Amino acid sequence: MTEGKPQTETVSAFTLFLQSFATGSNIRKRTRTVFQLGINVVCGWMAKELTRKFFFLFAATLVFLIFITVRTPRIYRSIPKPRWAAKICPFCISEETITPLNNTKHLLISAFMDQRVNGFDIRIIGLFRRDSIQPLYCLFCCEGHLSTTTPTNILQHSDNFGFPFVTTDVMCQIPQDCTPSHVTLLTQTEPDRQRIFNQTWLPIRNKKSEGNEGGKLQFNFTVCISNLFGDYNNVLQYAQTLEMYRMLGVDRVVIYNTSCGPDLNRLLQSYVQEGFVEMVPWPIDKHLNPSSGWLFSKYGGDVHYFGQLTTLNECIYRSMDRSRYVLLNDIDEIIMPYQHNNLMSLMNMLQQQHPKTGVFLIENHIFPKKPFEESKRGPLPRWRGVSGFNILEHIYREEPDRKIYHPHKLIIQPKSVEQTSVHEVLKMFGQMFKVPPDICRIIHSPISTPTQRPVEQLHVDTRLWDFKDQLLPAVTKVLGRVGLLSSEPFKV
Repeated sequence: MTEGKPQTETVSAFTLFLQSFATGSNIRKRTRTVFQLGINVVCGWMAKELTRKFFFLFAATLVFLIFITVRTPRIYRSIPKPRWAAKICPFCISEETITPLNNTKHLLISAFMDQRVNGFDIRIIGLFRRDSIQPLYCLFCCEGHLSTTTPTNILQHSDNFGFPFVTTDVMCQIPQDCTPSHVTLLTQTEPDRQRIFNQTWLPIRNKKSEGNEGGKLQFNFTVCISNLFGDYNNVLQYAQTLEMYRMLGVDRVVIYNTSCGPDLNRLLQSYVQEGFVEMVPWPIDKHLNPSSGWLFSKYGGDVHYFGQLTTLNECIYRSMDRSRYVLLNDIDEIIMPYQHNNLMSLMNMLQQQHPKTGVFLIENHIFPKKPFEESKRGPLPRWRGVSGFNILEHIYREEPDRKIYHPHKLIIQPKSVEQTSVHEVLKMFGQMFKVPPDICRIIHSPISTPTQRPVEQLHVDTRLWDFKDQLLPAVTKVLGRVGLLSSEPFKV
């Protein structure tokens, strides 16, 4: 009867395996059981010298059973339920430049890390309706889980020019034990799950990576242009101004675009592809009735000049951790040094003389469009078939009346500014300096001017002509690149 012992051990081992499988023992115990079974069975069958056919059949069965044994616990074993927050944090991330805030009349633009104001970590820039301000609370996504809510401080900018909507900063603090990636605003301190599920989250920008504080900035000079709207198609002036800024040392031009003419869009997309221009979509007309003027009592609408104040502030914070200086001006304005050939030489001198200054005011000088007298000044190139006008023809400069308010535009260190308006800074850190016009002034070439002065009251100013030898071929090259020139690009 000893010859039957291996077979008996095989049956016993197999029975033991089935019992172990049925009782749902843990994975390690069942794995050991299966391997022990394999050893006993193989030895028993080999001892019995079964045929090769049955041996391979059994081996295949054994491998299948081991697979089932190991696989089963992963499916059926008890798994702790994750917190519901992990499923919704962040559930819906805004991919728009303008994001409506749920259960309010307000619009959110962007969120930035900003720890310059004591007691606060986050600054959310928005467009708020002035008559509907209500308490709000910050909620953070902290590496996949929700934080507790924190109260906010809502700061309306002082300049609104009478319009119902005003640029607004929402300040809040990050709770302890939270490394936030996104933030949203709530109208309740303890919202229900459904309300949070429906929230749209803003990514937090300007977060300092570890070891990168004080690193080299990407740009020296950024120009912030606001706002492009309507069917504006002044291609020639845009090309000349952008190329002029490139020669002066500007690294990046940021343009907030609601709409523009087809030729201008073609030109700007070319600059975007080479990395010189950054186009920020600005569909303010999809959310509000924007005014094309600056004063509510005269022009009406919901917000000043297509949201110009909001875009200027957004551009400052967008550039804060990547640009040494930011120029705030319109596309028909060039901040022009008169004693230096580039902006860096100008700012090095000014900064050396005024080391604690972070805001420099540049005086505006209008160059009205007057009949250009080629017989006296010599011929200028004419780019055939290109829309817009030639700023090189604007050589007559108005002298401002300094007895009344006269506007300036700005060169700033972005880290020195908290809030800005169009012609002055509203809140800042550090000092401000008005740059004398013989050192630097704005060459402002508008399409039209409200009043026309006699030529005798104007000054001839051909500062732009100092760059003519470089400017002309640069403009011709970019216009040709986008196919906006005729076969004869220009003649003299």
